[in-house]
Amino acid sequence: MPSEQKTLELLSAMHRPHELGLQSPAMSNGLDPHNIWRLTNHYIECAGLPALPVSGEIHYSRLPRTRWDERLRLMKAGGITVVACYVFWIHHEQTEGEARFDGNLDVAAFVRLCASIGLDVVLRIGPWAHGEVRNGGFPDWVQAAAVEHRTNDPAYLALVERWFSHIGAELRGLTGPDSNVIGIQLENELYDQPGHITELKRIARAAGLIAPIWTATAWGGADIPEDDVMPVFGGYGDGFWVDAADPWDPTFRQHYFFSHQWDDPGIGADLREHLAGSEAAPPRSASTLYPPATCELTGGMATAYQRRPWPKGKDVAAVANNKIGSGSGWQGYYMFAGGTNPPGGLQESQATGYPNDLPVFDYDFHAPIGASGRLAPSFGELRKQHAFLAAFGERLAPMPSTLPDNLPTGVDDAQTLRWAMRSDGHSGFLFVTWHQPHVPLPDYAAARFRLSLGERSVSFPPTPLAIPAGTIARWPFNLEIAGVRLQWATASPLTILGPESTPTLVLAAEAGIQTQLCLPEGTTLDGPAAALGGNVYAVDTVTNTAPPVTLLATSQHGSLAILVLPCPVADQAWVLETPQGRELVLSADPLWVGATGGLAGRSQGSPHARRYSTHSNQFQDVTTETTEPPMRRQHVPAERIRSAQAVPASFGSLAGRAAAPTDAVINELAEVYRLDLTAASLTGEEHTELEVTWAGDVARLIIDGKVVADRFWDGSSWVISTNDAGMHPCSDIRLQILPLPKSAEVGMPAEAQRRRDAVAGDLSSLDTVEVLQWTSWDEMPS
Repeated sequence: MPSEQKTLELLSAMHRPHELGLQSPAMSNGLDPHNIWRLTNHYIECAGLPALPVSGEIHYSRLPRTRWDERLRLMKAGGITVVACYVFWIHHEQTEGEARFDGNLDVAAFVRLCASIGLDVVLRIGPWAHGEVRNGGFPDWVQAAAVEHRTNDPAYLALVERWFSHIGAELRGLTGPDSNVIGIQLENELYDQPGHITELKRIARAAGLIAPIWTATAWGGADIPEDDVMPVFGGYGDGFWVDAADPWDPTFRQHYFFSHQWDDPGIGADLREHLAGSEAAPPRSASTLYPPATCELTGGMATAYQRRPWPKGKDVAAVANNKIGSGSGWQGYYMFAGGTNPPGGLQESQATGYPNDLPVFDYDFHAPIGASGRLAPSFGELRKQHAFLAAFGERLAPMPSTLPDNLPTGVDDAQTLRWAMRSDGHSGFLFVTWHQPHVPLPDYAAARFRLSLGERSVSFPPTPLAIPAGTIARWPFNLEIAGVRLQWATASPLTILGPESTPTLVLAAEAGIQTQLCLPEGTTLDGPAAALGGNVYAVDTVTNTAPPVTLLATSQHGSLAILVLPCPVADQAWVLETPQGRELVLSADPLWVGATGGLAGRSQGSPHARRYSTHSNQFQDVTTETTEPPMRRQHVPAERIRSAQAVPASFGSLAGRAAAPTDAVINELAEVYRLDLTAASLTGEEHTELEVTWAGDVARLIIDGKVVADRFWDGSSWVISTNDAGMHPCSDIRLQILPLPKSAEVGMPAEAQRRRDAVAGDLSSLDTVEVLQWTSWDEMPS
């Protein structure tokens, strides 16, 4: 889209230090101290150094236990350092007095596994949790109890005390100053009961649950006791909780701008208004006791019946980049790995008084790691940001955020460039996010920045550059590594590879932007870079076939190798912590560090992973041992054995939201296909997926007469793990597709709505059904 930018402006910002000096709150210092983690008001400290943790939500009770290990290793390979998970009361104790912690409910085993992989944990113990679960996670018998729920009613607290005691008993010896349980969240979306949160903390600690960081969600103007809990915030770029016909809500749009406002009044607004009858209080400010922290940045979005968002990769990455540039001290995503609800109708639904119907089983969430283990494009986009935080978090975490002098006028402003900087007054990083969904941005024609840093300033680039729509960047200025100073660059730092004596700085180029580097007078640069004058050099990263380039910068104080990855190459970059140290590997398919310390992964063909050698300055093939499937992708015959019946435009509603069809309606009206998997080789625990491309309203998969999976259509393919669903070649497998009525009041993504509009009547189609068998591989020992 051509730019409508009219005039050339110098984009300026002046560094602003923290308003308050460095202080240590009581939490994690005087109270519940930990041997590794502690809090300050500016940043979070890990092992005595500033750090910027990255947490990703995964629900052990929504995943088969056999999948925990791979999912967690994938999360770590994607840059997650802390695992966050709800402990859903209703999943553990559906029947009063029969609390279960076996199988995929074994929270202690999950915590131990995280520790063995090198992941810390935040437990979100509720007792009310939401998470799109029935009763907000209360078992039915708790929901029906004659108590004042979510208050200090002694009768209610007695129920909570018993539940927390169960969790404490399971986790005995797994919390404390040496534990990988570094955080505990109390309640969720509780807005006006600070005394209750304090009481919940007392009960949890009495049950033996100890952590250096206690949190509570603070969005919606929540009144929380900050001496007892650190406020954590969220940021979703779209959501299922607004009405189907509503336009893109300002509470979503605000997250595509840099801002020092952390509260989001939109999260949970539907439940707050429907269940409590009250709207959010005025947005609250971030706490002066702690750094801004998030626990629910959009990793994707759940699909409700009445509204079905589908965030794309850059939609997710743009929100995350904005929060880092805005001063985030903790990046937390919800969800990072999707899952499947346990059977029994434990999902949020109108039947239990919620305004939205959610699928019975599907909790894929369009997460970076889908319910089947399939990676979404958001995984690769976030992986680059997380590698940056791992390498530069120690520098970045203490740096305050500064917004530019010229700010956008509001959420409709599509002309003012969106950027911010974080700086210590000398060096830092400039963050640019020029992307948003739904309302496309034009290319920004000419950008040149002036950063005022006390008595000095940095201006770049010499000639204004165009910033294409879709740009998500983190550009360094006055970055010093190994005695070499990089005055500025128009490419994002990805990581630093060792050894410390001769390190390699890895830069990831931005699509459509020439990589330029500026070095101080007296520093030389050797390698394939064009001198532009004024100690500025250009590297060809725009040409489609441009290869990675290694340069050598040398000053009188040291030398630094600089590896520049063109955008298509950077998109395949994985930065992994292995027993050999930090490694850079290129792979288009999933990989991780296996239990033995070597690389492992799965691929859609022959494995092709390449590791960068700082000795040869080349990428070298990783030698692998593979488990080859008989066939990789097979067409699955689908015989239609029943046509659909006439479908009504509505199945009812609650609070103005369309209701999902009941099981009886689907059984009566849906068209039915028989899937023939007799030719498929579904053996063992290999990673095998059934991929269904379809269109309609609701689909369900039935195996040997039992419904095992469901999906609301939003235009995306439906991917199901064959092993987890219990499919076998001899199984009787039926697929039901209920047509989507033309006049049904459900909100769809734009591409799905276009397909819906293209047909004259109700929409129903089964396009393709395929089985995809992945090749599993391990690195051969050297």
